[in-house]
Amino acid sequence: MTEYEDIRYEEKDHVATITFNRPEKLNAFRGHTYAEVTDAVHRAGWNRDIGVIVLTGAGDRAFAVGGDSTEKKSDRVGHGRGTVGIPVEEMQTAIRDVPKPVIAKVRGYAIGSGNVIVTLCDLAIASETAIFGQAGPKMGSVDPGFGTALLARIVGEKKAREMWFLCRKYPAQEALAMGLINHVVPDADLDDEVDRWCREINDLSPTALAIAKRSFNADSESIRGAGLLGFQALALYFGTEESKEGGTALRAKRNPDFRGAMT
Repeated sequence: MTEYEDIRYEEKDHVATITFNRPEKLNAFRGHTYAEVTDAVHRAGWNRDIGVIVLTGAGDRAFAVGGDSTEKKSDRVGHGRGTVGIPVEEMQTAIRDVPKPVIAKVRGYAIGSGNVIVTLCDLAIASETAIFGQAGPKMGSVDPGFGTALLARIVGEKKAREMWFLCRKYPAQEALAMGLINHVVPDADLDDEVDRWCREINDLSPTALAIAKRSFNADSESIRGAGLLGFQALALYFGTEESKEGGTALRAKRNPDFRGAMT
């Protein structure tokens, strides 16, 4: 891809910035968004002139808020790339595998897939306005790989289960305390702070950083295989009335009845 529809791509001072550019939908991801982010991460990650990749969201309301609710899960299964019809695994693999540090720059909501992306990034810096959390079980979905198992390694088993089992929201300072992010600054200072971290990283040896990232990833690489198995199960789940109920209820502006949908 040389041009993008759902994202913006910029290279400057050895930093590639990938901006999720759907602010009217709080930067929700559709299938095309996953494909574009994957392409852009590879484009930056294998460019020897790039030392750091920054992922961020357009506007000040959201980093990203998960899947686009107008895209029905049951319709996408079996279509396009990826086990569940969208290339989630490919995007996650790209963020993990490129030999460059990937930084999440977070303003506003990082919910659902947005929270998973923060989990996957090597570093995360947030403004005081940032809010984190998972929403999958509210919508009949879950991330059965890095979004659960890697999250547990980062914030601890009990906290990760709390995030998924209760679908609560967590302000930036609480996310910092649990270890989900590295640093919190006032919103007006976020861009400058991320630039400062990028400059520090770009003063270091790219090869040493690449080896360090590979070494960190090796410890949790087994999650990839377990996640692929989980996505196969998720593809089957997406075809059930229970999974469909979350999106159906949202579009009908009513509370979901997951138990009723199971019968």
